[in-house]
Amino acid sequence: MDSRIPRPASARIEPSSTISPLLQRLIDGGTVAADGKPLNIFSTLDLNPRLHEKFMVFGGYLLNGIIPAREREIVILRVGWNCRSIYEFGQHTIIGLREGLSENEIASLTLDPSAHNWSRDDAALIAMADELCADDCVSDATWQRLAVRWNEQELMELLLVAGNYRLVSGFLNSVGVQRDAGVPGWPEI
Repeated sequence: MDSRIPRPASARIEPSSTISPLLQRLIDGGTVAADGKPLNIFSTLDLNPRLHEKFMVFGGYLLNGIIPAREREIVILRVGWNCRSIYEFGQHTIIGLREGLSENEIASLTLDPSAHNWSRDDAALIAMADELCADDCVSDATWQRLAVRWNEQELMELLLVAGNYRLVSGFLNSVGVQRDAGVPGWPEI
């Protein structure tokens, strides 16, 4: 029997129906769903404007930090999968494709890592995401594999990318933020 908590089928907190100045800036910057509305995550966060503003600063940094986009998306997608956050996985499927991941690689992030021929570096990122989601700590073996490629600043950022998207996934799951129009769900394997 699956003892995991089922995800809400509908929003527990409905997104804001008004366009705040922050949401307008996001719209002007192109952060919109296929239907031209602000993404549901941002409309929901906008119900708490101070939190939303601070969230955007940190999250915006992580999306434009020192970690290459392709590798960042591997971490985010694997965390989204581990957290069973269809919203996070769907949004970052779109971003991951744009940043150079193939559809096959994205689908493979939902499988045992040995089911795909990941490079040593990519496999270490997946192991890091898995270990953080399972036990909130990266093992010595995985840390050593990561440290071959990444310097200390990059290692810190990788940990915070994984941790931030674990937090975001928990928020999305618990609040019941619904996927935006045109956003894919889980890949069909």
